[in-house]
Amino acid sequence: MTSPENLAAMFKVLSVGTRLQILHLLKERPMCVNALACSLKMTAAAISQHLRILREAELVTPERRGYFVHYRLNTGKIDEVALKAQTFLGRGEE
Repeated sequence: MTSPENLAAMFKVLSVGTRLQILHLLKERPMCVNALACSLKMTAAAISQHLRILREAELVTPERRGYFVHYRLNTGKIDEVALKAQTFLGRGEE
């Protein structure tokens, strides 16, 4: 069973609009920090900080391509979080 604390921690990661925008962009294709920064009109440093948090939550995975690191949405983890939330709230199978 999923603990309320674990779900709360994941929801805290997802509670920041910029992180949701990053996930939305990554659902289309893998992107590097600079491409995300240009798309969101933010600095690369700010995007990197958000990506660090998303990486720690295992919602994105890095992939080195030469000099650049591209980030990919971890759809398996996204599905897992959604299922755990549904189960915890009594809307899914356990």
